[in-house]
Amino acid sequence: MIINPAAGKGKAARRRPRIERLLRESGRDFEIIETKGPGDAIEIARGLPLGPGDATVAAGGDGTCNEVANGLLARGGSEAPVLGTLPIGRGNDFASTPGIPEDMGRAARVLAAGKTRVLDAGFVKGGFFPEGRYFVNGIGVGFDARVGFEAARMRIKSGLSYALCALLLVAKNEPSPVIRITCDGRETTIPATLVSIVNGRRMGGSFYMGPRAVLDDGLLDICAVRHQESRLALARILASYTKGTQAGRPGVSAGSGSSFRLEALEGALAAHCDGETICREGRELDVTCAPGALRLIGA
Repeated sequence: MIINPAAGKGKAARRRPRIERLLRESGRDFEIIETKGPGDAIEIARGLPLGPGDATVAAGGDGTCNEVANGLLARGGSEAPVLGTLPIGRGNDFASTPGIPEDMGRAARVLAAGKTRVLDAGFVKGGFFPEGRYFVNGIGVGFDARVGFEAARMRIKSGLSYALCALLLVAKNEPSPVIRITCDGRETTIPATLVSIVNGRRMGGSFYMGPRAVLDDGLLDICAVRHQESRLALARILASYTKGTQAGRPGVSAGSGSSFRLEALEGALAAHCDGETICREGRELDVTCAPGALRLIGA
């Protein structure tokens, strides 16, 4: 288990004694390794002496899951590595799609049972990662990323901070970049307030960016929102994300695919993957699905 002691604003560090007790009670052999800073979980996961029957568990939030997944996938090999998660971050969006409980006792029982399922991953190239970076939940471009950047600075829990920052940006309703979006060879160009490309269903604590996303279908879901001149219209669209009912609304397009390219023809791209900053003023991003890249310990 790779544990990020800073996850959940330090909650993970305080819960370590209980985590160790739960793991001992599960009867599973385990070792806990703490990270010391950003990027540490990638290197730890990359260098683990894993053998048959071993699994690597990310104990933290979405960022910890992202780093552990990147470390595991950097190892190479013909067998998909096994990833588990103990969701003790602020948002825990990735864990929500496969139904992994946020209650630690129940989540520990899921880990102990060891039942696995296929898990696709996404791969994005561009911005700060010209060589590429994997993600397990999703990437957000535009409004979503800008809200996330602002929410990360706040000292209140993720869902509320995300909602407050969203309201502030709705009030500003700044011009949106003109983005050429190519999905499996099909091209469209729009002034896009928000583009989400997701493997999981939820981001930002309570926003369902891909309400129909499936973790193991070999596809990523995309949803794009055309710039709205009316603040009220934009607010209504964003509110529909909390129920996952945005598809079909005027100015909203949704679909799925295995390969995407986003190019900023006017303005620039602000983007994140699993909450990790990809770019703040990027020009282009390439996104692909890596089918069956991992096996996930799930309910």
